[in-house]
Amino acid sequence: MLTRRSLLGGLAAAPLLTALGTRAAAGTVPHTPATLPVTIANHTNKYANGAVRLYVVGVDLASGAQSHATADGVLHPVSLSDNGSDGFTDYSIPLAGDGDTTIQLPRMSGRIYVAIGDPLKFKAVADGNGNPGLAYPAGWVSGDPNYRVLHDFCEFTFNDTGMYCNTTAVDMFGIPLSLRLRGSADQTTGTLADGGRQAIFADLAAQPGYGGLVVDDLRVIAPGHGIETGAFAADYFDGYIGSVWSKYAGEDLTVKTDSGTYTGRVSGDTLAFDGGVAGFAKPSTLDVFYCAGKLAAPNDGKTGPVAAVLGAGFNRSTLLSTADQPTTDPGGFYAGDVTNHYARIMHAHTADGKAYGFPFDDVAGFASYIQDTGPTDLTLTLTPF
Repeated sequence: MLTRRSLLGGLAAAPLLTALGTRAAAGTVPHTPATLPVTIANHTNKYANGAVRLYVVGVDLASGAQSHATADGVLHPVSLSDNGSDGFTDYSIPLAGDGDTTIQLPRMSGRIYVAIGDPLKFKAVADGNGNPGLAYPAGWVSGDPNYRVLHDFCEFTFNDTGMYCNTTAVDMFGIPLSLRLRGSADQTTGTLADGGRQAIFADLAAQPGYGGLVVDDLRVIAPGHGIETGAFAADYFDGYIGSVWSKYAGEDLTVKTDSGTYTGRVSGDTLAFDGGVAGFAKPSTLDVFYCAGKLAAPNDGKTGPVAAVLGAGFNRSTLLSTADQPTTDPGGFYAGDVTNHYARIMHAHTADGKAYGFPFDDVAGFASYIQDTGPTDLTLTLTPF
């Protein structure tokens, strides 16, 4: 199973940009149209359409080239000549003067960015192989040219097997967005509860150790980025990680995945599993928040799924409460003082309880993710602030 952390590839000087997994059910797959209508509805109740800009960026699935799409659904490869006199591209798509705006989305994998107020500054750059790529906004870096711009994004893969999309707070959260995908079903995700944005900012500011993740009224940033920028404690999970390692030095850890059930035990510094799963060295706090490093999940069908379950168990702080993973009762998630309170707070203020608060929040189905193998249209709504 691929996940949203499957790298799109070809990035240059950009933060990690990820693609959604193609998790279509087995059997006959309906043919998808060449483009998918996407309607953007501005229901912020705060900002006029004229203050909002869209950017559709990502990877051309046919060529692998970094690209951007225009409102008519045409995919254009990034070129260094796209940079204007200010050194940045202008790939913006304005909203209609009033009411909803409908654009066409071509087959690609990437992000739809939403910016309010000032435009976003994407820079066309050459990657390590000399190929054109894009430097994406990094809203958690104070020196980034987009740091003071109110913006957010959703992620998607639209290909010949269907539409796969999610809202995400894996990196940050700034603008409340929801997605409605229609086709063989009618699905919506990402909607916040009433007053959700304000509550998220307030709850994080009040949570001990998490206040540094709130950037004025622009955004909240994920703890991993907070560690990198000095806004969050780099040793936050260290004690919990040590307790997990001690627990499973004396008893087995059972991890159930789609590919099988695996048994692990700590020996020295390594959590070793049977069944051909690679061992895991003791992770750092940053590894836990990013579900990377020593918790990296290769797309191999065995080690990757086990790593995903471990990442979820650490972030939800369930690894000490039960030796059978993953757990599926959200009532047992985020218990105790040491847990991913950022993810907890994001989930607490969504209408359906689903969010992408960390990279493997899709374990056991708790991510704000929807898919359809026969999509007819997508609506991206900027919901009330």
